Amino acid sequence: MQTTPTRTTGFFSHPECLLHHMGSGHPESPGRLTAIHERLKATGLGDVLAAEAPPLVDLSLLTLAHTPGYVASLMRTVDALAHEVSHDPNATARLDPDTCLSGGSWQAVRRAAGAGIAAVDAVMAGRLQNAFCAVRPPGHHATRDTAMGFCVVSNVALAAKYALEAHNLARVAIVDFDVHHGNGTEDVVAGDERILMLGFYQHPFYPGTPPTGAANVHNVPVPARTDGAAIRDIVTTEWLPRLHAFKPELLFISAGFDAHMQDDIGQMALVEDDYHWMTMQLMAVADAHASGRLVSCLEGGYNLPALAACVDSHLRALSGTG
Repeated sequence: MQTTPTRTTGFFSHPECLLHHMGSGHPESPGRLTAIHERLKATGLGDVLAAEAPPLVDLSLLTLAHTPGYVASLMRTVDALAHEVSHDPNATARLDPDTCLSGGSWQAVRRAAGAGIAAVDAVMAGRLQNAFCAVRPPGHHATRDTAMGFCVVSNVALAAKYALEAHNLARVAIVDFDVHHGNGTEDVVAGDERILMLGFYQHPFYPGTPPTGAANVHNVPVPARTDGAAIRDIVTTEWLPRLHAFKPELLFISAGFDAHMQDDIGQMALVEDDYHWMTMQLMAVADAHASGRLVSCLEGGYNLPALAACVDSHLRALSGTG
């Protein structure tokens, strides 16, 4: 297998992303990142990526994607939790039935949001050709004013809005291949004609939210047991024409790997080669319209061996190492 990269791919991750805990047995666990790091070390792929430590997000930027009221409420929760943790290190604050904060969570949240923004800056500066953010918690269910579905800040939507504002871009695209509807991302970007959002998701399934119907969003519902052949057809006939017509100047991927056939969270039937193929197609779009600029951020993926294998495959495509 080829090991010499043909592209400079950034790998943004931070130990503080392991500090976020939502309880024993919760699928969105620190073990997800540990599995990824161990796989990249075992295969040697980690040695050829450009390792980057993401900064803490500047809190003033959060309102690019979220309402001031939500940000203020979140900060009150974080402050109250810090007081509780000073008396009980195991204290938590519940944000929704599936999502809570622990004592180390706010650092993880800020690193996860900061990673996407730092990756945008590095790719736009030409220091990196593309980047992958191996961070948690994920973000694509966090709406403008609500935390939900393991997500606190809408990491990819925030990075996309930042790219438009800070780098004066006219058009960016977001592709979401998580098994779940990226309802939070859609809520943030719907109606913003500078952003094209495309995706597929298992239906009916969590979160059960209907598409907004916005002209700049095209998320395709698919039934359980949908396999790679069907997804490749959607990519070829629905995603790629829209992307080439839109001509994004920067491409984002909400990289959820829970549509893998071994992931019990969902009931779809993708395999590693499907993620590699999708990544290659999206890189070709970025090459055609964005000088190769692409930023990918981890969303779901809860079967640890499958997650690690899929991220490895995704990164081999991004870096040109396989």
